[in-house]
Amino acid sequence: MTDGGAVVVDGRRARGADVVALEAEGRLEEAIDLLTRLNRQAARPAWDRRLVRMRHDAFARMDRAGGRATWPPEVADPFPAQRAVVPEVVAGELDADVLGGSLVHHGCLLVRGLFADDAVARLRTDIDEAFAACDAAVAGAPRGPEDPWYVPFRTSEEHPEYPQVGYFRRSWVREAGGVLTVDSPRALFDLTVAFQDVGLDRVVEGYLGERPALAVDKCTLRRVPLDLSGTDWHQDGAFLGQGIRTVNVWLSLSRCGGGAAAQGMDLVPRRIDRILPTGTGGAQFEWSVGPEVVAEVSAEAPVVSPTFEAGDVLLFDDLFLHRTALLPDRTEERYAVETWFFAPSSYPDTQIPLAW
Repeated sequence: MTDGGAVVVDGRRARGADVVALEAEGRLEEAIDLLTRLNRQAARPAWDRRLVRMRHDAFARMDRAGGRATWPPEVADPFPAQRAVVPEVVAGELDADVLGGSLVHHGCLLVRGLFADDAVARLRTDIDEAFAACDAAVAGAPRGPEDPWYVPFRTSEEHPEYPQVGYFRRSWVREAGGVLTVDSPRALFDLTVAFQDVGLDRVVEGYLGERPALAVDKCTLRRVPLDLSGTDWHQDGAFLGQGIRTVNVWLSLSRCGGGAAAQGMDLVPRRIDRILPTGTGGAQFEWSVGPEVVAEVSAEAPVVSPTFEAGDVLLFDDLFLHRTALLPDRTEERYAVETWFFAPSSYPDTQIPLAW
């Protein structure tokens, strides 16, 4: 790793060489934290890319024996008088207890105005850069060795137990208006910083009871086109398996849904404690929940389509029933970022891990 500018950490100046030393000692989580601080001071493409690799390598050293003794946790309902609505808080009211109580009792939580305008603008620019770089790479344009915007991730040779992200998977994600966040090292770094700045990662850690991990295939930069199709009602737990512990952070970077010009989300505002049948009840796809099943589970909690402002966040887990709303009168693309956090103690074997 190239050395560079220093940052004061615990009263002393630290440099890239200190990151290398931490790696050599096997202290990868500390190395990630230090390199993140250095990269905040003077972002470098090489450090963006290095952080991706370090996060992948670090998962094997994470403590996976910890976590909560029982799941879901026993938490109080922060909105006992509310039913069949999406609970909402503003940024200053979000903490681990509010998050946990909302997910366990209501299925989701909407946090208004969590991200400021400058963070929203930066992440929207990142998405445009990542999409342009991805499309150029697919078209065969040469990429420089220091390109931070599109670097297709490959599983480390040290971890052959993890699958690779295949060409067809990436193509499907791109056709659906997305690019995997891990494939854009600079976007992943900026998202990490944005989460840290508002304390969102600490809230998620407090709810899960352990430092979380990400999944390569479940973190996506989105710019939803006007002609998107092939989406339907689903629970992500149908793809992820049983016994996991998750929090999804769906960050809106556009005004969308409701009467806005960009597509929003349809939600069933209630807690569902099981994986629903898929491919039945008039479902369009084998993986989706059919309208007959949706009608049954939403009988006492009718479908809602909130209006999201740029900077709002919807938090939910693997059991939450939702879909992208596809209405014909939309005139703007929707920018968003989807980031799934997992508890390492119950990490699904089918996913490719990144330490947070």
